[in-house]
Amino acid sequence: MNEIDRPDHGRIDSRRITGFADSLASSLDRQMKHAYRPEGQKKQRLFSARELTDLTGISASNLRLRHNEDPEFPPFESDARGHRWYTAETMDRIRDHMFRTAKNGEAFRPGRREGDSLQVISTVNFKGGSGKSTTAVHLAQRYALRGYRVLAIDMDPQGSLTTMFGYRPELEFSEHGTVYDALRYDELQVPISQVIRKTYFHNLDLAPGGLALAEYETTTAYALTRKIVPSFAQRLTFQLDEVEKNYDLVIIDCPPQLGFITLSAIAASTGLIVTVVPSMFDVASMSQFLKLAGELFETIEQLTNRPVSWDFLKFLLTRYEPSDAPQTQMAAYLRSILAGHVLTEPMLKSTAISDAGITQQTIYEVEPGDFVKKTLERAVTSMNAVGDEIEQLIQNSWGRN
Repeated sequence: MNEIDRPDHGRIDSRRITGFADSLASSLDRQMKHAYRPEGQKKQRLFSARELTDLTGISASNLRLRHNEDPEFPPFESDARGHRWYTAETMDRIRDHMFRTAKNGEAFRPGRREGDSLQVISTVNFKGGSGKSTTAVHLAQRYALRGYRVLAIDMDPQGSLTTMFGYRPELEFSEHGTVYDALRYDELQVPISQVIRKTYFHNLDLAPGGLALAEYETTTAYALTRKIVPSFAQRLTFQLDEVEKNYDLVIIDCPPQLGFITLSAIAASTGLIVTVVPSMFDVASMSQFLKLAGELFETIEQLTNRPVSWDFLKFLLTRYEPSDAPQTQMAAYLRSILAGHVLTEPMLKSTAISDAGITQQTIYEVEPGDFVKKTLERAVTSMNAVGDEIEQLIQNSWGRN
């Protein structure tokens, strides 16, 4: 009989807990490989002509005209019914072609231009369940599909963001391979470029997270007593300097706590998205988070003798149900207290998002035919609106409207 299958007799010791973890990890790994047969790994789906027009900005009429009259225009794939489908790589080639040939060519390249700084956006909060990881993965994928070069960084020891990209962090990164390797204070530290991995998602790379990151809390406390430089407030910034030419945007998923991991991410950020469920308990928790964060950064500014500031700090309402009267009241309350800093668009609560998560997918990955059309469209419309509003903040930071 397997150790895990034996009935409990008396107290549970640490070996039983390890046994639970090992059994769950192995089972989840088998389920993932079964879900993505025959390759055993995730891959990016094709996109319809309608999705292409939304993601690239080319009109439907112009798209038809280009296909009919422009011999150099990238071709599409067609199915048995004659519908047009495009890979993410083809969408990028269409953007490049439109950049070279269209009158408003620059509109088809939304990413950085000469003189634009790397935009680093962290999703943060004190409380678990506020939608940080969900927000981070959807923003990263949305912007990759929009034509930005994106680096997603998983700073959470739980590795939820990493799992969404088809990895099992407890198996594949139990010892090495997480972003902790780039932040550590000893001779085993490596450049972040050695940690970053290409994903199956075009234009999107990943710096994985995992349990090893938990060591950063302990080692940072020790490093502070020895005054090791660079300090935790600068380590991630310096690492990103090494790869900044490769990306337009960095999206960071932070853990649900205000420790050294989160502070390192916030200090490296140019923008912050604070996710909050519009309920009294969640808002009260966020209030404590903001107070503690403000005090800690005042201390950091004194220690480093340099100001810490961001291009924007916005509050995103998550898991929002417009028909829920208490949530609606709390949303109005937040908008009145935090005037101008709450995003106009909320992230709606949706079964499509949770159902997609069962197979470790986002609403940008699932096959539309596998979901109730109205439910999926409602979730996608909501997520697109959130992404577009934050994208405008990014463009504003680059001095563009």
